[in-house]
Amino acid sequence: MIITNKMAKNNYKDYANKNSKLAREVKMKKLFKIINGLYETEENTPGYLLAGSIYGPSYISFEYALFYYGLIPERVSTVTNATFAKRKKKQYNTKFGIFTYRDVPSLAYPEAIVLKKEGDYTYQIATPEKALCDKLYTLSPLKNYYNLEKMLFADLRIDEEEFKKLNYEIIEKLSNLYHSTNVNLLAKYMRRNQDE
Repeated sequence: MIITNKMAKNNYKDYANKNSKLAREVKMKKLFKIINGLYETEENTPGYLLAGSIYGPSYISFEYALFYYGLIPERVSTVTNATFAKRKKKQYNTKFGIFTYRDVPSLAYPEAIVLKKEGDYTYQIATPEKALCDKLYTLSPLKNYYNLEKMLFADLRIDEEEFKKLNYEIIEKLSNLYHSTNVNLLAKYMRRNQDE
């Protein structure tokens, strides 16, 4: 369970020095520090369950979500997250893993996100379509379908069978929210393939 500094100190009402008690709990491995002011009660909690609490508002996206959905073959150890209006990238190196956060456009941010629940934890993750749009948004502009295919299937190593399962209508809707050459190109590419 995730515990904030304030929650922990509320549990230590009977202690004169709440900070010392908190430090002892960490030393005795009853609490595990995630970042300053944030702790976890279970040592082996998977990092993706903590990502939204470390920095937010945010949701899991980019490479981590693409791997989660089986769109890319390589295991992704860094939990990659999308934010909005933060204006700078953030990275946290913790005992629970590495977490990165970067902006996507504010209009696109709230769309195509799924809320998942695992035990006592909830987390937000992009749909496969949104994760791909987010990733393409971060890349240098591509000029044509050939460059897009090379980026998707050679550079990112997107699984072609999984790619075919993506919902074209979601990507079409999202393409209007990014003002991104790459996301627009993806929507046109998928539309062309739908028509064939």
